[in-house]
Amino acid sequence: MDHANAHFIEFSMDSEESITVNSKFTHEEKEKTLGKNESLMHHKEQHQQLEYFNSLKDKMKDYDEIVLFGPTDAKSQLHNLLTKDAHFSKKIIEVKNAGKLTENQQQAFVRDHFSKKIIRF
Repeated sequence: MDHANAHFIEFSMDSEESITVNSKFTHEEKEKTLGKNESLMHHKEQHQQLEYFNSLKDKMKDYDEIVLFGPTDAKSQLHNLLTKDAHFSKKIIEVKNAGKLTENQQQAFVRDHFSKKIIRF
């Protein structure tokens, strides 16, 4: 995940399912707003980033174990929001550093992460 999009990869022993959630605050939106007013751009970016993170939280609430990974600090920012939300107090949430990965690499990352957990139990 990063500030622009997040890939949800559901891991099970039978299959892997993936969907993508995109932020509404695109690079083009940033350029357009920046031309008007830097303060307005910053406010709009923060508002849309919070909307983006809230949409991710909504999608994550049904999972008991979550791993957040990616090349930016977006994963840590989202983790901070999740830890403040009572709905996530009993969930296992891990944050892992990872560079920019292809879709196949992301699926392998998730498979490897959760396969190790299954072996330990």
